Amino acid sequence: MTSASQPLAVTAGDPAGIGPDLCIALGADGRLDGAVVIGDKRTLRERAETLGIEFALDVVDLPFPEPVTAGQPNPANAPVLLDGLKAAVEGCREGRYAGLVTAPLAKHVVSDAGVPFTGHTEYLAELTDTPLPVMLLVADDLRVALASTHLALRDVPDYLTRERLAAVLDVLHADLRGRFGIDDPEIVVCGLNPHAGENGLLGDEDREIIAPVVKAFASSGARVRGPLPADTAFTPAAGPRDAVLAMYHDQGLPVIKFAGFGHAVNVTLGLPIIRTSVDHGTAFDLAGTGRADAGSLGAAIELARELASRA
Repeated sequence: MTSASQPLAVTAGDPAGIGPDLCIALGADGRLDGAVVIGDKRTLRERAETLGIEFALDVVDLPFPEPVTAGQPNPANAPVLLDGLKAAVEGCREGRYAGLVTAPLAKHVVSDAGVPFTGHTEYLAELTDTPLPVMLLVADDLRVALASTHLALRDVPDYLTRERLAAVLDVLHADLRGRFGIDDPEIVVCGLNPHAGENGLLGDEDREIIAPVVKAFASSGARVRGPLPADTAFTPAAGPRDAVLAMYHDQGLPVIKFAGFGHAVNVTLGLPIIRTSVDHGTAFDLAGTGRADAGSLGAAIELARELASRA
């Protein structure tokens, strides 16, 4: 059991990216008060000196084996990054942390270290024995969940079975109620194909897979509509909604990033712990320059605290 009175754990992300910069900036303005940063303390101090910002972080120190240079990722340091995630998850599950907030990692850097890694979402699911994590992006009152995450587009139709889509809807509905405190959430479900398949003219997935799942879910008393054409599902014409379920990564992410880039938050649903993250990547070219925007990490911390208050 966790408690909102416990600190949040914030992993500092790839040390060659902007994760350390963001943590330092938020620490200096007080937004990391009541949180602990899991990372290499020496790297964080050195980055603070580079940026000319006061160092004001409570750090759980996990030193890197190799020196860190801003903008130059080193796969040799990747195992320590994963150790930090393991420590944070363990602390959340033991009740020492109220939740986990993650600064960005680069998937290819971890993979180059010889560790299969497709992203935080999948790795945290593995650590917590979660059968189906669901990615939800939040920007103000817009919430967009994904039925599939880091898949090649050609693999998406085969991935979207009735059973998997029903399980995603179950997780989304349960966490909108339990995590977000929405008693009777309303969910709009996107179609996979243009015009939601045009009654089979543009593909059978919408009428053969998505529509039956939506109908069955609605018959249980849940407020769910679809499949709606994705080009209208996000518009006022689609009616009120607490969340939109997109079928694949680049169907949902462009909308949320257009609506709230810089303050959108990535939330992993279905986990036994609270986890939020940023809506952007490592931005190696900005590391150590002072030009990184801490808005998304700040929003992720604020939302994690809000979710923890309901736990």
